Amino acid sequence: MIEAVIKYQFMQNALMSAVMASIVCGLIGTIIVEKKLVMLSGGIAHTSFGGIGLGYLLNIEPIYGALGFAVVSSAAIASVRRRIGTGSDTLIGMFWSLGMALGVLFIGFTPGYPPDISSYLFGDILTVRKLDLMLMAVLTIFMLFAVISLFNYWKAYLFDEEFLSVLGINARFMEYFLFIMIAFSIVILIRVVGIILVIALLTAPPAAARLYTDDLKKIMILAVVFGLVFSLSGLVFSYYYDLPSGAVIIIAASLFYFISVMFKGRKV
Repeated sequence: MIEAVIKYQFMQNALMSAVMASIVCGLIGTIIVEKKLVMLSGGIAHTSFGGIGLGYLLNIEPIYGALGFAVVSSAAIASVRRRIGTGSDTLIGMFWSLGMALGVLFIGFTPGYPPDISSYLFGDILTVRKLDLMLMAVLTIFMLFAVISLFNYWKAYLFDEEFLSVLGINARFMEYFLFIMIAFSIVILIRVVGIILVIALLTAPPAAARLYTDDLKKIMILAVVFGLVFSLSGLVFSYYYDLPSGAVIIIAASLFYFISVMFKGRKV
């Protein structure tokens, strides 16, 4: 495995993408789980498929289209959610299905043979390109800085919004900022596990970490470690056994979570 990483560029790309995906899972995933925004994040993830289809139609890089759709949909979901309240199952369903429908429509309008979209739907860590890595690196560094530098504000936003207002920070601003970072996270994870499985990778590591500690900072650190283990397992199995990396990553994460629940005997 080490020899392959040193020798092959695609293995180096896969390893670096696994590290960045793990950082995203640990930081943003923890906030998503604690704020109970899992399904809303799923809505953003599936809406980004419309951007992938638009990218193919306009002959631009699909991942850039996904980024644009994810950012716009996250801002729209945050805005509409503020108006109709937090119990927004209808909102989730509408964005979820609209994004997928637009993606299918745009791909149908694309000239020539239909493109292979399986890597965007289900992920393939071995197909991560240098272009993908550059975008992932920029977004990961931005989110790492945003979470670390504003850590106390995020903690107040999660557990005491009144104290957040005392600090002079608008909770609405933090919410919009969070939704934009969720969009960034989804774009990073699309190439690793795909749109269909992205919710599980965002939530499984922090959910498992929360079984072992209640300290927010420790949950994030532990979730990063768990995410790295799960991502590397997908990398190893996909390389040696020709298995779908996204599926292996999610199965490993789910099994670890369920085993942890049985041994710890606690509920998240």
